[in-house]
Amino acid sequence: MGAKDLPIFQLLLLGLFILPILALNYRLKLHINATLLKSVVRMCLQLGFVGLYLEFLFRFNSAVLNVIYLLIMVCIACQSIIRSSMLRLRFLFPPVFFALLIPFSFVLLIFNSVVVQIDNLFDAKYLIPIGGMLLGNCLRSIIIGLTHFYSGIRQEEKKYLFSLNLFGSKITALKPYFKESIVNAITPTMASMATIGLVSLPGMMTGQILGGSIPLVAIKYQIAIMFSIFYTEYFSVVLSIIFSLRIAFDDMDVLNRAIFIPKK
Repeated sequence: MGAKDLPIFQLLLLGLFILPILALNYRLKLHINATLLKSVVRMCLQLGFVGLYLEFLFRFNSAVLNVIYLLIMVCIACQSIIRSSMLRLRFLFPPVFFALLIPFSFVLLIFNSVVVQIDNLFDAKYLIPIGGMLLGNCLRSIIIGLTHFYSGIRQEEKKYLFSLNLFGSKITALKPYFKESIVNAITPTMASMATIGLVSLPGMMTGQILGGSIPLVAIKYQIAIMFSIFYTEYFSVVLSIIFSLRIAFDDMDVLNRAIFIPKK
């Protein structure tokens, strides 16, 4: 038994509740109504397009098309990560792309082959939704990790250069920033894992229950996806910093300021 369909009228009715929010924003002079409306319209259009496209993917179910779609998702995720981190896309795209692709691909294949044990590892019904969940949850962590790492060094460049001269090793001088960035990046996920089920019922578990699964089965899937998300996040953050070091520093181990987007 699948989830009950939602008529368009009910969705539109729910959307009307944004009107008092727009009115309150206008009254408080928050100047975010245009951005809010743009975000809502983009969300609806993008999800509508994805829904139609996924119908095609699920029906055709070509391994090649499924993999191409995942690669496009990874590229879009990398673009969002780098720009949100206030770094230049042309410098950081290759290292961040591979830093995300390697753990993402490995964890996704392990999830499908070992955990779910599906016959076709590239089945769109599993590959695309699970891949989307992994990528979506990685965005925040990598943004936090890269932002803390490079903004920290930029703000404390004299301290970094002093450590570099003192120890004579870039790795040793960067170690405090590296450790702090990883901790900051994964702390939100660890907090979410510590309160999951008590404070909130997460998306995959809710979807399983709405789809007709018994709660214990839904819980098993949720535990599995939380492990997968955490592993992908952790190694993506670590690799994104490591892979970007060669580009972010010059031959003298000095931070290359060209990687930053200038503040307006």
